[in-house]
Amino acid sequence: MTQINVETPDRLDKFLATQFPDHSRSKIVRHIEDGNVTVNGAVEKPAYKLRSGDVVLIQDLTETEAHDLTPFAMDIEVVYEDDDMMIVNKPRGLASHPAASLREPSLVNVLLARGGSLSSMGGEFRPGIVHRLDKETTGLMLVAKNDYAHAALAAAIEKREAHRRYYAVVAGDVDREVFTIDAPIGRNPANRQQMAVDVHGKRAVTHVLRVARLLQGTLIACRLETGRTHQIRVHLRALGHPVLGDALYAPKEQGQGPMQLHAAYLAVDHPRTGERVVAFADAPADFYGHEFATRDAIAGFGSA
Repeated sequence: MTQINVETPDRLDKFLATQFPDHSRSKIVRHIEDGNVTVNGAVEKPAYKLRSGDVVLIQDLTETEAHDLTPFAMDIEVVYEDDDMMIVNKPRGLASHPAASLREPSLVNVLLARGGSLSSMGGEFRPGIVHRLDKETTGLMLVAKNDYAHAALAAAIEKREAHRRYYAVVAGDVDREVFTIDAPIGRNPANRQQMAVDVHGKRAVTHVLRVARLLQGTLIACRLETGRTHQIRVHLRALGHPVLGDALYAPKEQGQGPMQLHAAYLAVDHPRTGERVVAFADAPADFYGHEFATRDAIAGFGSA
């Protein structure tokens, strides 16, 4: 346990990041969220505004294992590539980047084995990674080959100028054809691995189109207006239609088998030329109703 007396006002997570530079800010945020930090005896959120004179107590941070950046040769579909960027079709079971708890190769390891340059803006263990997909989610991911492209692509996502659309197969019969879920999302206090709809969370908006009714459930298309962690999975669970195969959010009987979430469509302005780059990836063979998950159905769902 370490006690620190605050002299200058600051956000709690930023303050601790400067006090413990050998640990990543994301790790410090998790440490705070797990209740291992108190301010004047009370557990606070990472964004808590510290004042001069506050007393911060922090449980000791454990050393983080080094991330494995060993190149790993593996065939991966490249949907688009030039000197500045790539769009790859990430297969199921491949994490986006290394983590201390990950014991198998990630997309980063695969990209390193291909050779060539990758941006450094995402951090030492996330070269090239502009945004991520969950390990069991399949589909399109942007990869930046240099920092100029990375900054432009990340800004496009932040400004909602990059359009990302997903196919999902959910439990039950979705009775509406087109609708919008506008519900804020925050960390689930009862399970730190989960997010949840929370009135105190960040605004999250998902647009939904019913595509087809299947024997297993309903095939829908989802268009993201915001990009919160697990947004589609959390919104659909809250609606009573969890994504099939989602072991984290679906009830046990509906969480079995391959996760039915696929990032099928991506449109973004090229970071150097400004021309619109549009990519589509077919859903994998183990995606229910993949024959209905067409490019035309999802490309027409909102502007490109």
